[in-house]
Amino acid sequence: MTALDSVAPVVGALPPIGLDELVDRAELLTRLDRKYMLPLTDLPLVLGGLDEDVQVLEVDGERQFAYRSVYFDTPDMDGYRGAAHRRRRRFKLRIRTYLASGQHFLEVKTRGPRGTTVKQRVPYAGELGRLGPEARAYVDGVLRVAGIDSHGFRLVPALTTRYLRTTLFLPGSGSRVTVDTDLTWALPDGAELRTPERTIVETKAGRAGSGADRLLWSLRHRPCPVSKFGTGLAALRPDLPANRWLPVLRRHFPTAPALNGSPA
Repeated sequence: MTALDSVAPVVGALPPIGLDELVDRAELLTRLDRKYMLPLTDLPLVLGGLDEDVQVLEVDGERQFAYRSVYFDTPDMDGYRGAAHRRRRRFKLRIRTYLASGQHFLEVKTRGPRGTTVKQRVPYAGELGRLGPEARAYVDGVLRVAGIDSHGFRLVPALTTRYLRTTLFLPGSGSRVTVDTDLTWALPDGAELRTPERTIVETKAGRAGSGADRLLWSLRHRPCPVSKFGTGLAALRPDLPANRWLPVLRRHFPTAPALNGSPA
């Protein structure tokens, strides 16, 4: 089964929502994210069980979009280690590209009150492999407000991810659901990992969750600490501490270098 086979028959029948309306009704830059990793074969059941009024993002007639993200970290992997050790003040930094339109955004994620995720972003027109002075000043300013002193940080590319995304809107709760398939992770040295038989479903809602969360729970899927950045690096680099992601790696990444090389 391919990603298109799993998603297209269900989302093709859903009413569309445009990007401007979606941003206006459910931007949710401060939200509680719940992530689920499940077999691709389970996806039609999940999508088919959502509320009847669910809408799908459609842009220029397309409902599935290719993304690429280049993540940056310090040579000592301060951002990764902050997530691995669940530090209160931690960050995630990336340049995200919407491949269909060629738009780039510089995005900085930090932790807000009560475990919420705060994402701030600006359009980006610089080189994808480095942060120029203006971009670096923006990053330092966001981190400073979050209580993170980034003075002296040298930020370099650490991981590149690629995937296809379908975005759903649940009007009843004003929440969003993203479905990511054809997942690929790559290190700067060219090492790569793919999981074509898995999908990541992420709900973006308030603390009480959404109808999508309750559906996933009823199907015995539980949120798990899967992060494209954290889990991908843990899977590809056996030298990094990976205890937080080991259950996910063992269940969904059985061929990962971290499980077949030196123990992390």
